[in-house]
Amino acid sequence: MFERYTEKARRVIFFARYEASNYGSRSIETEHLLLGLLREDRQLAKRFLGEGNVTVDIRAEIEKRIIREERIAVSVEIPLSAECRNALYLAGESAERLGHRHVETEHLLIGILLVEGSLAAQILEARGVKPGPILEHLAKASTSSTPKFQSRATASASLRLDGFLAGLKWLKSEELISFFAKNAEFIDVSGKRWNREEIWKGFETLFAPYAKKNASYVIEATIADTNELFVAIVLWENALLASEQRAWMHRMSVVLLPGADDWEILLAQVAPVQFP
Repeated sequence: MFERYTEKARRVIFFARYEASNYGSRSIETEHLLLGLLREDRQLAKRFLGEGNVTVDIRAEIEKRIIREERIAVSVEIPLSAECRNALYLAGESAERLGHRHVETEHLLIGILLVEGSLAAQILEARGVKPGPILEHLAKASTSSTPKFQSRATASASLRLDGFLAGLKWLKSEELISFFAKNAEFIDVSGKRWNREEIWKGFETLFAPYAKKNASYVIEATIADTNELFVAIVLWENALLASEQRAWMHRMSVVLLPGADDWEILLAQVAPVQFP
């Protein structure tokens, strides 16, 4: 599982296992992974989490929210929890979308943030840390460090789309409207067309379904992937809960074109998916 991990990323896993044993946990959780990340890469913490003694503050917050058990000997094998495995999977997926051969500590941080509802993600979100800006930072860093004949343009488009989709969980229109081109158009699930100004005014209502905690998405297909055009199909699902009467699925087609500074959404169209 860790073949593609850099030495620093592997040490994060080692430190996460140490943190789990130190707190007497029977599994390695996302909070242990976060503590391992902070222990290994202080520059990463400073870059994305801010100045000050961040590690001490986050450790204190974690200790308020967990029950500390008797320390487990280092010789005892401690498995990864389901949430932690998901974080590592998402870290690898982020690296692939960027076109990176190796999984770095930055990818691990993104993976943690994308496991919505996990303790580590909650703590990071409370500090204002979001996956979108980190993804964009990595995409731009990849582009600037890559020769022109090995353009990362399409990887940047994919990460730009990911930044928008992940950002919908926070529904901050003043940040997300910048993803849309000036002549952008959105076609909602009922077939109504919205121009950019209308998207801005009705943002919270328009994208409310995708901000729900139990709403999830997956990139179902990439239709076009060139330096001039990126088209993807996104499948959104609201998992059926015991308290709800029905579930829904939407298929969102998104067209992006390169703008002055970054890729921009020219068109997004949503269609309902009928359940069998």
